Amino acid sequence: MARRKKGLDIHGIVLLDKRQGVSSNWALQEVKRLYNANKAGHTGSLDPLATGLLPICLGEATKVSAYMLADDKRYQTVIQLGVMTETGDVEGVVLEEKPVPVITDEMLQHCLETFTGEIEQVPPMYSALKHNGKKLYELAREGITVERKARKITIYGIECLKFEGELLTLDVRCSKGTYIRTLAEDIGHYFGCGGTVKELRRTEAGCFKLSDAQEIEQLQNVNSVEALHEILIPVDKPLEAIPAIDVAEFEADLIKQGQRILPEGVDMNAEFPLCRLYHNKIFLGLGEKLINDKIQPKRVFNLN
Repeated sequence: MARRKKGLDIHGIVLLDKRQGVSSNWALQEVKRLYNANKAGHTGSLDPLATGLLPICLGEATKVSAYMLADDKRYQTVIQLGVMTETGDVEGVVLEEKPVPVITDEMLQHCLETFTGEIEQVPPMYSALKHNGKKLYELAREGITVERKARKITIYGIECLKFEGELLTLDVRCSKGTYIRTLAEDIGHYFGCGGTVKELRRTEAGCFKLSDAQEIEQLQNVNSVEALHEILIPVDKPLEAIPAIDVAEFEADLIKQGQRILPEGVDMNAEFPLCRLYHNKIFLGLGEKLINDKIQPKRVFNLN
């Protein structure tokens, strides 16, 4: 006997401005509850200390979360120089404190340029990466430290917004996989005094901006189901950079069955291995372009 679904088939993306002190999973479950959705997922967690943009996918939108995880991000962070902590942020146990040297504008600019571009970064122990099936932060809480391989990431730009006393406020545009806590520590080590994250706020994720996000209290105060649904962003919004193809009705039926199609009169752009598939403006899914000009459904969406 099949299990009954709990909740409704709600499809779309909610841009949440996560507040400080709550986990990303708590925020996810609260949005899921408000929408009475039967399926939900987020696109890259924020630490309880961190605030800002947390896209939450409901229903069929969970199928695009993997693509959103690969998106570039943007953060504003306040780094406390002269302090090193166990976790890389001010919520961790202080390991060492050192005086902050005199740092000129030229020295700071050179430092930020050093960490701009493609660089290697060692993931922190307090992260959700896994080692032998166990999350690193779980091992760290047990007092276990394991060797982590450096990973290539890209920092597209770092702008100093303010530097007063021991507090350095930065605007950082970066690729997926970037740890701002590690960046803070590395900047601190550059100046020989250590550093840790005091504040962190995500302002952009892919095509989404914090200015379009809702706080959880705003969602809780929405007085109708219809108004909640108006907040939802279409499932295919994060995929807009991928070329779109309109298909005929019989082709749409084949796509829903996972079968290949050979659309006529379509310019197959070799630069894009994927394409978005539509029929009557309804998003059907993503297709993979094959060498013989056929399209193989790669991810089918049921939005009817």
